[in-house]
Amino acid sequence: MSTNELRVIIAVIGAIVFALIYFFGRPKKPGQGRRMPWSARDNGERIEPTLGGPPQPAQGELDVALHEDVERLGSAIAAKRGETQESAPRAPAAGMRPTQPIERIVTLFVAARDGETIHGADLVVAAEKAGLTFGDMGIFHRLVSGKPEAGPVFSMANMVKPGSFDMRGVDSLQTPGVSFFMTLPGPLAALDAWEHMLPTAQRLAELLDANVLDEERNALGRQRIAHLRDELRAWDRKQERNEIRLR
Repeated sequence: MSTNELRVIIAVIGAIVFALIYFFGRPKKPGQGRRMPWSARDNGERIEPTLGGPPQPAQGELDVALHEDVERLGSAIAAKRGETQESAPRAPAAGMRPTQPIERIVTLFVAARDGETIHGADLVVAAEKAGLTFGDMGIFHRLVSGKPEAGPVFSMANMVKPGSFDMRGVDSLQTPGVSFFMTLPGPLAALDAWEHMLPTAQRLAELLDANVLDEERNALGRQRIAHLRDELRAWDRKQERNEIRLR
């Protein structure tokens, strides 16, 4: 046997050995495992979205960026309307907003005096006296008389994240204050809605011995009130012009 023939034989044997290593020496893919039924994974309970999302800081921690949170709350309200509804029909909660874009949010705060807090039981009683109704999103709302399906004129949320009120633990609730907010457009003209929200916030502050603050958390004075009225009057006029243009 010549040297060349020996080399060819060795090369063929080597190729066969490498082929056997490749096909039989590869590690097996890990199994995917048995798919667990939904009930076994989650104990049969469906996890529903909540207003505040994941667990938030302990109550009493003041949110220093609440104005941005109120805007996010408005977005959450709009998004919640678009979620898939359950097959069994349910009556809408009081204060549920119709599905529509939010163009502006007007905010007021009712804050406890320095070094004090507002107690949950007192807050609920004051809210009822001020004409507010507990409902959608776990917050309070002022509804249009005789037309609750039109959505809230304005709403009142907790100043502490996540903004909602747990009525089961309201006796132990202590908060530095609440936020009033109205989303535009709403069931009433902007100026009319403001003329309902302002006295309600003032009445609540009176009942709770608290202070009414503007959106920057400064004391709400006459000049700021007049300025807001002018802004909302102009907003209403703009809306009227847009409606005329669309006719």
